[in-house]
Amino acid sequence: MDTLFLILCGSVEESKEEPHDNVGVVSVVYVSKDKEKIDSKLEDLQKTHPDNFYMAYEVPMDTDLTTLEHYPGLEISKEDLN
Repeated sequence: MDTLFLILCGSVEESKEEPHDNVGVVSVVYVSKDKEKIDSKLEDLQKTHPDNFYMAYEVPMDTDLTTLEHYPGLEISKEDLN
């Protein structure tokens, strides 16, 4: 089975709209089929941007991820946004 590896980034940013409240942003920042590249990139990102939260996920190709017990996602609480 083909596997895809992704790195997600969670961060808190100031909204560009009034009022300028903080908003949680989750982004896919890197994708590869090579686990070693993912591990290396994850380490680089964590060192370069320590205020962001990064996590790596391994997902099967051609799969409805919502049918899995757990699929890529980050939880950002209201406290994180303050």
